[in-house]
Amino acid sequence: MSLMQLFLRLMFDPSRSVCRRQRDERGFTLTELMVVIFIIGLLATVVMINVLPSQDRAMVTKAKADIATLESALEQYRLDNLVYPATTDGLNALVTAPPALAQPERYRRGGYIKKLPNDPWGRPYDYQAPAANGKAFDVWSMGADGAPGGTDDNADIHGDN
Repeated sequence: MSLMQLFLRLMFDPSRSVCRRQRDERGFTLTELMVVIFIIGLLATVVMINVLPSQDRAMVTKAKADIATLESALEQYRLDNLVYPATTDGLNALVTAPPALAQPERYRRGGYIKKLPNDPWGRPYDYQAPAANGKAFDVWSMGADGAPGGTDDNADIHGDN
């Protein structure tokens, strides 16, 4: 008997009953489905509880890294131009030369950074020179709430310059 004949015989065997096919092809019960959905929900909850706080910490870490990059660019600006950008010029002075620059020929061609980053919450970083704390300048983000002050994730994030 050839392989094709054996296959046809098994497929179209009249001795196989319809009842047997229905019993073999039955699906999951509603109870089984509900148990599986409940277990998936529990696992999703555990993952969310453990992952969401990590995102908040990551956003603060990113803000600190951005501020460190901006501070480094400000130092390069000062080395080339002998002064920090004025508060009125802001951080835009790192991308394009300010119009009031005393010696524009000293400004680095292409700027000091390619593009100004926004903080992780989508707002621009703040800049002040001289800083209120007695330092030469200050770069900061107002945190998650976008308002001065705050605690935890809403706390302002300042540089270490």
